[in-house]
Amino acid sequence: MDVLSWQVGEVRITRVQEFQAPGMRFLLPEAVPDNLTRIDWLGPYLDERGEAVGSVHSLIVEAGDRRIVVDTCVGNDKQRGVPLWNQRQGPFLEHMDQAGFPPDSFDTVVCTHLHVDHVGWNTRLVDGDWVPTFAKARYLLARPEWEHWSTVTEAETPQILADSVRPVFDAGLVDLVATDHEVAPGVVLEATPGHTPGHVSVHITSRGEEAVITGDLVHHPVQFHHPRWRNTVDTDAEQAEQTRLQFMATYADTPVLVIGTHFAGPTAGHLVRDGDVYRLTD
Repeated sequence: MDVLSWQVGEVRITRVQEFQAPGMRFLLPEAVPDNLTRIDWLGPYLDERGEAVGSVHSLIVEAGDRRIVVDTCVGNDKQRGVPLWNQRQGPFLEHMDQAGFPPDSFDTVVCTHLHVDHVGWNTRLVDGDWVPTFAKARYLLARPEWEHWSTVTEAETPQILADSVRPVFDAGLVDLVATDHEVAPGVVLEATPGHTPGHVSVHITSRGEEAVITGDLVHHPVQFHHPRWRNTVDTDAEQAEQTRLQFMATYADTPVLVIGTHFAGPTAGHLVRDGDVYRLTD
């Protein structure tokens, strides 16, 4: 079980990992070892061959009496086009429970966007039916995100919505919210569009300390050094690039803790300017 935690004022943020794997060229074509190993600070986010390592994990935010899970990974038993993701039988829920986070203890689920690896554990298979995993929680989806994907009929989108999103609507657990919605005191959504139309990050403030959960505005820390490296699955690559550049300009050289939704290794750090680009430090 791979669990990491950070304290931000009185808010506790915990990473529970579903899995990690090397090789991110299917998302970032330039992310080859020859390019990555030239960046001296990138070592903790690479494997022994110099390949970029990506993590799929949930981030749990404990703020006062609120318990919020941000993004719900890939999930089990689901038909997916990526072999590693297809019909998984992983121990993710058991690991959450062992870390002290049983599904019924959550009051809120936040999906930064509706891609396959961020909604999977919204539901689980019970007696042949998809039922909400977090049955006592409200599921918060950005309204423009849902309005976009609910009309898409190509690729795997209808299947993903059918097994991982529509069942929570059917259970009456979904709230469609604005991209600047206050989730809880000190926990606010921050619009970061481009990767998807209604993509959000999550900004946490407590007792003068701050953190931000990136979502997929950046997939791997190498994009801080190469902010113009575009993701192959961005809905609007130009907008995503501008969002990424604005994010870096906003948070670089500040005490704000940046927690990557797909960062393996340390997963979190502080952005600093490094000449004309940026680096992630402890």
